Amino acid sequence: MENNQKHELEKLANTKMPYGKYKNYYLIDLPEHYIVWYNNKGFPEGKLGNQLRLVYELKLNGLEDLVRKLRV
Repeated sequence: MENNQKHELEKLANTKMPYGKYKNYYLIDLPEHYIVWYNNKGFPEGKLGNQLRLVYELKLNGLEDLVRKLRV
């Protein structure tokens, strides 16, 4: 894995939801149904949307524990 990819995964592991019902939850710990809802509704623009898209892909492939291990 490239350093940049690892850095992005480390940032993802430590990023919390900034608003809503799940405010202050780590993105990787958001409930699957919530991530699926965003996938169907449309992810927000910008960095948060990109991170949520990545969370969706990680959860879809059962890889969320790999990201949790990167949490500091």
